[in-house]
Amino acid sequence: TRMTETGMSLGTPHYMSPEQAMGEREITARSDVYALGCIAYEMLVGEPPFNGPTAQAIIARVMTEEPRSLTLQRKTIPPHVEGAVLTALEKLPADRFASAAEFAATLSDTSAVTTHRTMARTAATPSRRSFVPWAIALVAVVLASWGWSRVHSLGERPIERRFISLGDSADLQFGSDAGTPLALAPDGSRLAFLGDSYFRIWIKRRDELNPVALQGTEGSSSPVFSPDGKWLAYINGADLRKIRIDGGASIPIADSAGSGFGLAWLDDETLVYPDASLLGLRRVSAAGGVSSVVVADTLFKGLAPIAPTPLPHARGVIFTVCASGCVVMDLYVLDFKSSKPKLLLHDASTGWYLPSGHLLYIRRDGVALVAPFDLGTLDIRGAAVPVLEGVGQTSVLARLAWSPTGTLVYDQGASETAIASLQHQSRTGTPVPFDSSWNGQFNSFSMAPDGRRAAIGITTTGSGFDIWIKQLDRGPLSRLTSSGHDRRPAWSPDGREIAFVRDSGISGGDIYIRGADGGGTERRLVHLDRATQEVSWSHDGRWVLVRTETGAAGNGDILAISTTGDSAVVKVATSAFTELQPAFSPDGKWVAYISNEAGHPNVYVRPFPNSDAGRWQVSTGFGDSPVWSPDGKELFFLGRGVQVFAARITTVPSFAVTGVTRLFTAPQLSVAGFHQSFEVTRDGEFVFLGVRALPTARAKHLVMVDNWFADLKARMKP
Repeated sequence: TRMTETGMSLGTPHYMSPEQAMGEREITARSDVYALGCIAYEMLVGEPPFNGPTAQAIIARVMTEEPRSLTLQRKTIPPHVEGAVLTALEKLPADRFASAAEFAATLSDTSAVTTHRTMARTAATPSRRSFVPWAIALVAVVLASWGWSRVHSLGERPIERRFISLGDSADLQFGSDAGTPLALAPDGSRLAFLGDSYFRIWIKRRDELNPVALQGTEGSSSPVFSPDGKWLAYINGADLRKIRIDGGASIPIADSAGSGFGLAWLDDETLVYPDASLLGLRRVSAAGGVSSVVVADTLFKGLAPIAPTPLPHARGVIFTVCASGCVVMDLYVLDFKSSKPKLLLHDASTGWYLPSGHLLYIRRDGVALVAPFDLGTLDIRGAAVPVLEGVGQTSVLARLAWSPTGTLVYDQGASETAIASLQHQSRTGTPVPFDSSWNGQFNSFSMAPDGRRAAIGITTTGSGFDIWIKQLDRGPLSRLTSSGHDRRPAWSPDGREIAFVRDSGISGGDIYIRGADGGGTERRLVHLDRATQEVSWSHDGRWVLVRTETGAAGNGDILAISTTGDSAVVKVATSAFTELQPAFSPDGKWVAYISNEAGHPNVYVRPFPNSDAGRWQVSTGFGDSPVWSPDGKELFFLGRGVQVFAARITTVPSFAVTGVTRLFTAPQLSVAGFHQSFEVTRDGEFVFLGVRALPTARAKHLVMVDNWFADLKARMKP
């Protein structure tokens, strides 16, 4: 059995150079110079430049901190000696002495000038002649000590994988409101996680069996450690707060934070977090004060920037842009100096910059990949390599944390992904799947006018989101689009074409139309400079209703766009409130939609095309997903508790609601929230996506990997 291999770190942590600690492929003489500097430092002040309770803690300090000044600890140390030792301890090999001989010569030369910054000295220094014997003796002892350490400190830091228990009462909680529920201290010695049904923050030390709850943190999300590992910041409700890891009072930092969608603590002691609207990112000092905007809510035109993670030296953040309830997720990077976000990847839930110079990101299927990343240009510079599988995810973010010491912790449990089937039922019947053997990650659907086909928006691993056609009941499933960004299909009234939304990210949204048989080429009906979320045809095929986002907090607008070639646009509902789920009446004279103008969603109706000629409220208290009956005499909608209601409608001499009846409760029905949740066929059957119950959102143990960077380097070999 081989004792060593490329990527393993050998040596005593106190004297290991940064490149040796990282398991670099090539270790030069400058690494020996670093070790000589460590021993010289210890001889002069009585302790190594970096200490810690564990090997991981020491290596973390080697990688991230500068050694303390020698002259501040012992005033009699000559300044040129301090300069020589600190030069030997530079992080980058190129900044150190090229050889031990050069180091020794500089120690003996009182006139030597090093490039390392040293404290100014005003006291007189010993003459060169009087110092030479002392310097020669120091060099001799250093070399002798280094020779002994090279012989006796060869040790192997293996890659270790194991399960860690979270105890009986502190199961990891990771519902969609938990954000990133895990955090590791910079030295890898402590794990913070959201535990128990109260969503408190718990701290588990590496050397202790049971975790301890931080009192006063109930209802929290997205814990993150400070760079020095002494504090935890977290979001509680709409407040950004911090607390010492050893307990104490919780201290408010800022308000108006977006609960459950991530948080970053940068190395300049500032925090970046999603604002309450979830349409922008803000930055605030960890000490509190006035926050500033780093990503404005108008920049992404209605999309949600979430899950920020820091770049080194407070350069910027990596973050995720979430659209349509996070059905679509893209990874961006932001340089604070330019304030211009740059797209990195599609179909990724969370990303981090690693000190090895790589980008770590989690794909929506739970696969973690690593790609070379240029910190100067903020570009991916090579092919990605899979490094982990089965990383658990909420509907939004990955359940994974890492530390600069190379410790990795993640949940290997099931991801919070809904599995749906297409179901139908009558007013008085029970739901029945069209095809009991067919289900998947369906995000939207539309029934063909003849009721024999369905267009389905499907999430496909590695391919993103596309439109498929299913022959009902048990016929074949065929792909209609393949861009990876297509969803929300809508059949034309004659059944020949399908309109759908194509996400264009920060540049806006498009509505495309393609033949339902897959023949011919697709055509773009319209491009809008803001996120486009829904599309619905008029029954004469001359118009489509489109719902967009304006970029202001919680705002949606409904427009009608001509399909006859002139792309004329008519405003239907464009108030300051949120308007969603538009639907034409069968005669094309009325548009039903929902609005939150009363403080919560309700169903409204406006005339078309003169939408300002009137407005009528249909539901009382709550209403969602308005759908017209085939004859236009009823308007169906969802009430609270997934109850289906029917409102009787008359339009002569004017629009009026003559009564409302509860039809049935559909507990399996997947309530979409952002778009229509069900349809009604020509023969009066209700069709909807039925969702299988999600896995229980908790875990009793996690996977911990030590020296994970060595494993990463081995996988990244050419």
